[in-house]
Amino acid sequence: MLRVRGGGSRCRLMGRVLSPRELVDWRDQQKASGRRVVVTNGCFDLLHVGHVRFLQEARELGDALVVGLNADTSVRELKGAGRPVNPESDRAEVLAALGCVDVVVVFSEKRATRFLEAARPDIYVKGGDYRPEDLDADEQEAVRKSGGQVRVLHLTPGKSTTAVLAKVKK
Repeated sequence: MLRVRGGGSRCRLMGRVLSPRELVDWRDQQKASGRRVVVTNGCFDLLHVGHVRFLQEARELGDALVVGLNADTSVRELKGAGRPVNPESDRAEVLAALGCVDVVVVFSEKRATRFLEAARPDIYVKGGDYRPEDLDADEQEAVRKSGGQVRVLHLTPGKSTTAVLAKVKK
């Protein structure tokens, strides 16, 4: 599990950041309780209103929201040099502080397949920049094996980390 120094509310927040192994136990508890688990993943490098709206909408689809967070190494692989702007420990803590997020899990692979196998989503949610048919075949199979479905939610126009970074560079 990702650890953050400090006490008080920060420790409580970090209790919501689970290792992949802890996620399996957590998911078993949710399943036993009959709770519908929604899962999404991403880099969430510079959290903005588009992210927050997306996560809130995702959470409304079920009883609990799990966010898979790309580790620093996979963000660099996906986004290139100079990214992430914020380290994974900070990104995880910020996500865990959101009321709509129940659990955050950091994963290091470029693709979310192993994370999805552990999360066993009832609903796997992606943003509107994806089409279900464009998702990685192994990721789709992991969702299908869990009996889950893939949903694509609308993005907030003009809101992206890339747009924020471009504005800052001007």
